[in-house]
Amino acid sequence: MSLEAVFEEQIRLNEKINPDLYSEIKDPEIRRRRFLDFELALRQESAEAVDSLNWKWWKKDEDDWDNIKVELVDMLHFWVSMCTVADLSPQDVFDLYLKKNKLNHKRQEEGYKEGNYQKVIDGVEDNRTYVLDSGDSK
Repeated sequence: MSLEAVFEEQIRLNEKINPDLYSEIKDPEIRRRRFLDFELALRQESAEAVDSLNWKWWKKDEDDWDNIKVELVDMLHFWVSMCTVADLSPQDVFDLYLKKNKLNHKRQEEGYKEGNYQKVIDGVEDNRTYVLDSGDSK
């Protein structure tokens, strides 16, 4: 299954839950609210994944990696929903991922970990230069 198929399935589910979602988000205030709703849900699923691990040092418990897998998929549901509200297509996500990944490698090669990398040059952050404004996705 491709990322495109995941987006299509999530859009179908979102429309089943709220048939007006993709028409109502044309209003900027509703769009902001829906994005924040999905983001909050994603955070909650992340918290549920963390709760599946034995992070309580005062309590002996087992890690539940099977449930973590389910929570990660729940997180994907909400993350894809956020992408659709932000008007990101699967191709957009893929292209931006490649650009950002390339920038992350550049940052590491040029001293990011050591604190030597200059993220802002002439008032412009590298994300703008290498990810958002860059036509090169390779």
